[in-house]
Amino acid sequence: MENVFMNIPAEERIIVALDCGRDEAVELAEKLRGRAKWVKVGMTLYYACGPSIVAAFKQRGYKVFLDLKLHDIPFQIEGAAKSAALTGADMITMHTLGGQAMLEAAQRGVNAAARERSGQAAVTLGITVLTSMDENALSQIGIDRTPAEQVKLLAGVAKEAGISGVVASAQEAAALRDILGPQAYIVTPGIRPAGADAGDQSRIATPSQAFQNGASHIVVGRPITKADDPAAAFDSIVAEIS
Repeated sequence: MENVFMNIPAEERIIVALDCGRDEAVELAEKLRGRAKWVKVGMTLYYACGPSIVAAFKQRGYKVFLDLKLHDIPFQIEGAAKSAALTGADMITMHTLGGQAMLEAAQRGVNAAARERSGQAAVTLGITVLTSMDENALSQIGIDRTPAEQVKLLAGVAKEAGISGVVASAQEAAALRDILGPQAYIVTPGIRPAGADAGDQSRIATPSQAFQNGASHIVVGRPITKADDPAAAFDSIVAEIS
């Protein structure tokens, strides 16, 4: 299924994951300035720096994907999602395993933050199955479905809750596009350019495969951040997609 993101330039659909300390993250952001449009702030960086790191990237002109994977009772998540959105983050995440009521609470929190800031609401994304997990890993926690089956089930919960989209591997993106429709955000981590080391990821794809499968955005970390020349690595991925 076609989607509304297809005509957006590739560099605006690549989210660079800065899973490192503050000094290294800011240095990388400076090296990528003028090329990358998005950075991801995950637990490693946010727990070390707090909301100030979001502000630091916003001041440099970046959009920020705040990937904290919120998961708690609805009351807690409504407040947490509001606080996360008030940092100025453009995307935030929560686990779909928390259920529809929790996801709806997250959306209420994000909407409340938008009203308070008199701005646009942050994109809300439900984490489905981590890209580091395979069928054996799911079985260990009592889930007797394949990753693809579990992802589709959880995506349906996200759709019912009315959030913006999901995070899932590129391998499930085509099926998710059919389930969620052309306007949903489908953000895919586990992206490895051709020939790159898979690392700790199980369900991976190349950047071009992810977009062909229907992803709205891709998350790329170590292939860019650990490259000898991060800017050249970013340009190479853009060229592969284009």
